Amino acid sequence: MIGVAVTGACGRMGSKIIKTILKQDDMKVVAAIEAPNTPLEGKDVGEVIGVGNIDVTVNGAQNLAEVLKEKKPDALIDFTIAAAAVDTIKTSAQCDVNVVVGTTGFSDDQITEIRKSIEENKIKAVIAPNMAVGVNVFFKVLKDLASILNDYDIEIIEAHHKYKADAPSGTAVKAFEIIADELGRNKDDVCVYGRQGIVGARTEEEIGMHAVRGGDIVGDHTVLFAGDGERIEIVHRAHSRQAFVNGVIKAVRYVVGAPEGKISDMTDVLGLK
Repeated sequence: MIGVAVTGACGRMGSKIIKTILKQDDMKVVAAIEAPNTPLEGKDVGEVIGVGNIDVTVNGAQNLAEVLKEKKPDALIDFTIAAAAVDTIKTSAQCDVNVVVGTTGFSDDQITEIRKSIEENKIKAVIAPNMAVGVNVFFKVLKDLASILNDYDIEIIEAHHKYKADAPSGTAVKAFEIIADELGRNKDDVCVYGRQGIVGARTEEEIGMHAVRGGDIVGDHTVLFAGDGERIEIVHRAHSRQAFVNGVIKAVRYVVGAPEGKISDMTDVLGLK
């Protein structure tokens, strides 16, 4: 039985993850973590998220190390915000707890900090900007198409709900990185974030990036390959957050047997490499 700790346990993603874990035959929730000094502290997380008592108490993040040492989960799942996730990952690593992380918006320095902690403590990790199975197939298709349509103009458009804090989305950034790497373009130079004013003709090298925020859009990503006389659009739409949760469950099963001290991603989990 895989013991799982969930951060942001009472939020939109955390509650869905817990509800889905409860339906698995090979997993159980052993710890629920919320924001530091949360007023929910001490309540049963099942009661909070509406599934009834599951005998798992909500703890504030200030007690994370203590909880991990006591409950000894096989994996911790984090879908929170970048600044909090960095500390969570470092604490988990120090407590010898493997991590599955879907949080986005990390800076390069934060990624370096995370990688160092995972390597030094030799824990197992899956970190991916989007854990939906379909999105990761979407990434593979983009890699294959980029080399074929290497002289087409490329634009990336993503849309999310109005509460999303980071832009562009981690998924859009990953799509850009895959395409730029496949085409051998310098990622620091070719990305154009939106356009305004008299910008002139686009260059052959540039890749456009556009972020839309509004309503309750779960997550739409479109990559447009535009050539002379035709265009191809590759689209992934998440209808609900359950798409991400289903991928998380696969990642948890994978991470317990993943390589130590290495950050795996969903291509490893799904065998897409």
